[in-house]
Amino acid sequence: MTPPDGRRGVLIVDDHPLFRRGVRQLLEMSERLTCLGEADDGEAALPQAESLSPDLILLDLQMHAMDGISTLKSLRAASPNTRVVILSVSDHQEDVIAAIRAGADGYLLKDMPPDHLLAALEQQGDGEMVFDPRLTALMAGALRRRPSVSGPTLDHLTRREREILRLLAKSYANKQIAQHLAIREGTVKVHMRHLLKKLEMHSRTEAAVWAAQQELR
Repeated sequence: MTPPDGRRGVLIVDDHPLFRRGVRQLLEMSERLTCLGEADDGEAALPQAESLSPDLILLDLQMHAMDGISTLKSLRAASPNTRVVILSVSDHQEDVIAAIRAGADGYLLKDMPPDHLLAALEQQGDGEMVFDPRLTALMAGALRRRPSVSGPTLDHLTRREREILRLLAKSYANKQIAQHLAIREGTVKVHMRHLLKKLEMHSRTEAAVWAAQQELR
């Protein structure tokens, strides 16, 4: 469901009504984003995501009935083109890395200043991956410890896969990568699958974070 004024539609998934109301009020301050709906758990979010077709889903991790990671995996399978950003109180390394590997397009903390949160969501609405700055060192440290993703593994990538990985590190979306390289978006997706397999990674976000740390920009 595309809003008539051209703003990007957002679905809020969180089991705390007061927090959902606060995020909705924050979105009302934006000229680029608008709230399409709310869900209080993952089971309620899936049919809404299908019927509303939001551009962006804000997803909590700790919820009743269906947790955030399970919801994220289901959303990724059902709506692969919808951007999903985790909005959580948890800054635990295992939660952040699990979300990245499940395909999250960003991870923000609920205690961010409202203006910073809104700016990050608008940035995400433009197709960029967003992460709370406080999580950068945590993510980099965790991904550096992956023994299988070392220098020699990069040697297995083709020239085109390296080009795509560099653009991914700059937070380019598939469509932007396709335009930049003058190739089809479907071709980008094929290369993306191949490079993720070679790097033994589970999501484009994981690859982007790692590539940025390797200074592939």
